[in-house]
Amino acid sequence: MTGITFFEPKTYRDFGKSGRFEAFRVVVEQSDLYVKAHRKLEKETYQLLCECRAQVEDAIARRKDFLTSLIPLDEDPRDGPVAARMVQAGKKAGTGPMAAVAGAVADFVGQGLMQWSPEVIVENGGDIFLKVDEPMVAGIFAGTSPFTNRIGLRIEPTLLGLGLCTSSASVGHSLSLGKADAATVISRDTPLADAVATALGNQVKKPSDLQRAVEWAVSVPGVDGALAIIRDRIAAQGNVELVDLSTQDKEMSK
Repeated sequence: MTGITFFEPKTYRDFGKSGRFEAFRVVVEQSDLYVKAHRKLEKETYQLLCECRAQVEDAIARRKDFLTSLIPLDEDPRDGPVAARMVQAGKKAGTGPMAAVAGAVADFVGQGLMQWSPEVIVENGGDIFLKVDEPMVAGIFAGTSPFTNRIGLRIEPTLLGLGLCTSSASVGHSLSLGKADAATVISRDTPLADAVATALGNQVKKPSDLQRAVEWAVSVPGVDGALAIIRDRIAAQGNVELVDLSTQDKEMSK
């Protein structure tokens, strides 16, 4: 899995009860969601996921370049809200709409689940939507980089939800044109965080690219913070609070 992990003592996806959260998994074809909520909401998650996927599949059926384009597409009034947000995110980030798909799915499902649970975390391939009422720490997984599982991001309580998305050239199967071990973006617009993380990762081909790339990322309207890692080098910009995981209790925030 790419990029972000919840700081937990056991595994990347821990399905035991953790404090106030119940954890569960819902899979529909390529979509594999790990969800934390105040109670198990598998049926509700499945329905939201199917609704979300249907909007994306409809957009792809009408124009094949929605699936394949690596550059921004024009908006189509026939697109559903999920596909429209993917197109808008791609325009801001300079990517095709599918660069935002994992974040868009996590966001749609997470926003929908908030009617049943006041706090929700939805992880989709390392891209995360979260709405939490207490601080938490998200660990960063950056492949063989020495920063893997040694640093994390402190996340403050969120009123309306937050996107935390990562692209990687060394972890996972997503397309990256760069060499970053992790390119992470924080935004209240989760599809935007996903698309900008892809573009950020594309820009990092060598350590000297790091600072310029994260400065570009936070210049995109709607982006709150960004960090990028390549091997033993890291750069961060904006609203990013790094945490030394060696000083943390090895458990997820309550």
